[in-house]
Amino acid sequence: MSIQHSSKEVTFADDEFIVSKTDTQGRIVYANRVFMRVSNYPESDLLGQHHNIIRHPDMPRGVFYGLWKTLEAGEEFFGFVKNITLDGGYYWVFANVTPDIKEGKLDGYFSVRRLAPIKAREEIEEIYNEMKEIERKHDRGTAPEASWNAMVDKVKQLHHMSYEEFVINLFNQHR
Repeated sequence: MSIQHSSKEVTFADDEFIVSKTDTQGRIVYANRVFMRVSNYPESDLLGQHHNIIRHPDMPRGVFYGLWKTLEAGEEFFGFVKNITLDGGYYWVFANVTPDIKEGKLDGYFSVRRLAPIKAREEIEEIYNEMKEIERKHDRGTAPEASWNAMVDKVKQLHHMSYEEFVINLFNQHR
C-alpha cells in the first residue's frame, strides 16, 4: 500500500511516549495507544506489519542502515526519525531502539519514541538532506552504507563526538 504524503504535521505531548515492540524480523507485535493515535493506524493494521510501514519517504535510507548495524551489534540505537501516518501526515520522533534479550536470546526489539524538539529537527534535517544527496550519487545497494558512514564521519569531524553522543546532546539541548 502506498500512502500519499502531505504537509500535515501530527504532534503529541512532551510527556507522551510512543512504544512498540517487534519480533526479530521487525514485525510489530505490540503498539501502545499513543502510537496508534499519532500514526492514525488501528491496532489491527499495525500488528504483524513490518515497522517500516510508517517510514516516511523523506528519510535517508542510511539512518536505517545505521539502526540495524547498531542493533545487530547488540547495542541500543538513538536517532531522529520522520514517520508517515496512515492518512499521509507526518510526525517527528526521537527514537531509542533496544534489543529485547530473553534467556540470553534475542526476542525482538523495543522502540520508545519521544516528541522531537523543533530546533533539533531543523538541525538534523540539514544532515539528512546531505545524506539523501549522497544516496542519489550511489547505486541502491551501496547508498545506505555510504550516507551513514559520511554522516558519522562528518559528526566526528565537526562535533568531535560519536553519532550517538551527537543525537542525544541535540535532543537534550533543545527540549
